[in-house]
Amino acid sequence: MSQSNMAREVAEIPQAAARFLAESSDAVAKAAAALRSADPGLLVTIARGSSDHAATYLKYAVELLAGVPVASVGPSVASVYGRQLRLSGAACVGISQSGKSPDIVAMMQAARAGGALTLAFTNDAASPMAGAVAHPIGLNAGPETSVAATKTFVNSVLAGLVLLAEWQEDTALRAAVAGLPDAFATALTLDWQPLAQRLVRAQSLYVLGRGPAYAISNEVALKFKETSGLHAESYSAAEVLHGPAAIVQAQFPVLALTVDDAARPHVIATSERLAAQGAD
Repeated sequence: MSQSNMAREVAEIPQAAARFLAESSDAVAKAAAALRSADPGLLVTIARGSSDHAATYLKYAVELLAGVPVASVGPSVASVYGRQLRLSGAACVGISQSGKSPDIVAMMQAARAGGALTLAFTNDAASPMAGAVAHPIGLNAGPETSVAATKTFVNSVLAGLVLLAEWQEDTALRAAVAGLPDAFATALTLDWQPLAQRLVRAQSLYVLGRGPAYAISNEVALKFKETSGLHAESYSAAEVLHGPAAIVQAQFPVLALTVDDAARPHVIATSERLAAQGAD
């Protein structure tokens, strides 16, 4: 059976990540130096769809490791409503695979005019968004032809982590990101069939996360919708208990994502509570 474009591009993720680390280091170093010099008290992000989920990951990473608050700004503030935000003392990161969305470009231009230090992650170094910011950083993921973003999403998250590591001069984070291409290659060898077989008969499901894992749960839910026609909803493992848990009954599928961090016991506790209601 022939592979889909999406499957081929997923298989390219380890190489795409390694290429980003090798080819974008100079641009990242310059952007990080600018961040250290500016010492922003606020970071704002501009993105949509999968790129916005990468921005959510960046939000948690920056808040947890740098202690700088991060807020998402809707592109329509500039493109539809024509409002100019006062962003002096802030940094603004735009994330877009194509770098061509007019509303995101307009918001990035407005952010720069409003006094922000502007940076962009994009897979197209010649895109309008790259030209609109002070520090464009190429994702170097290679062409992506499938409708669902895969390697560009992963490289967008990676770009945020690498930028953060250099900005904060964080030796441990530098070492961690250097090992990611190998970790991605290992992930490709894992057996995902038990999960796939369970979801074949599903019509809807919840995907849960907390902290950085919540950003990934957002992306996973989107992938289920756009590739498999599943009504998948992403929730924080805390927020799901405030209303949405009421519809979880016998054999309702719940996919909980967690890593070995401070949020893990809370995700496990939520999962156990939903399992007690009958969730699968």
